[in-house]
Amino acid sequence: MTSSSAAAHPRFAEALDALGLAEVNGRLRRFPDATRTAAEAAAAIGCELSQICKSLIFAADGVPVLVLMDGASRVDVERVRQELGAAEVTRAKADVVRETTGYAIGGVPPFGHRTRTRVLADRSLLAHDIVWAAAGDPHTVFPMPPKELVDRAGATLVDVREQDV
Repeated sequence: MTSSSAAAHPRFAEALDALGLAEVNGRLRRFPDATRTAAEAAAAIGCELSQICKSLIFAADGVPVLVLMDGASRVDVERVRQELGAAEVTRAKADVVRETTGYAIGGVPPFGHRTRTRVLADRSLLAHDIVWAAAGDPHTVFPMPPKELVDRAGATLVDVREQDV
């Protein structure tokens, strides 16, 4: 693991500056191996899987929406549909993710996207003092208190994770 202020994707670095979060650059962690999945990121960081914040793009009636979810949980698409009052919610395809956010799947951060989207954050993120999220590429992550992350992302807190049956 290495730390570098130059590790952030340029768009994400600009977002950090615009949000007054330049100090996050000093907390970035860059890994030689990709951390595209929550499990890979948790293993590289040495944290619990649930401390990873996944940034997932869905299409609600064709309109992109970002869902922030803890790494140990899965999004319940039906709950997202109900929350949004949409007729249909599906996982967005890779090209839609890149077009909407400006980032590739596996490196999508919770904020600093190319276009503004509606953001939902599952309450499960608040179970930790610190969560880790992608910093614009599949090799770089950053830590942040979850409440601050939710606020900076402009997210609405919701309960949209799959429940154990």
